[in-house]
Amino acid sequence: MTLNCLAPAQPPASTLQLTTHDTAGRIGSVALTCDPNGGTHPKRDKACAVLASVGGDLSKVTPRHQACTLIYAPVDATAVGTWRGKPVTFKTTYPNRCIADRDSDGVFAF
Repeated sequence: MTLNCLAPAQPPASTLQLTTHDTAGRIGSVALTCDPNGGTHPKRDKACAVLASVGGDLSKVTPRHQACTLIYAPVDATAVGTWRGKPVTFKTTYPNRCIADRDSDGVFAF
């Protein structure tokens, strides 16, 4: 008798391209992979943990407690890719870079 044992299915890797563009013309872009964590994001472990806590839905991220100035210098932020096999498309405009960092809990901190 032969038993066939299959390893549990691993969730597909999550891959996102994150970009920011501000009114001064600065453009930032990083790649982020999770499961396993990698890419060019400077704080990839933290960003992956934040995304895991909301199932990859950036609109559900709870902003961290951090004071920011009220200076209006809009930052467009986008995330495109997949989270555990599901497509991700996120786009929003934050009032300034500090608020982008705070409200994304570091996902857009690059």
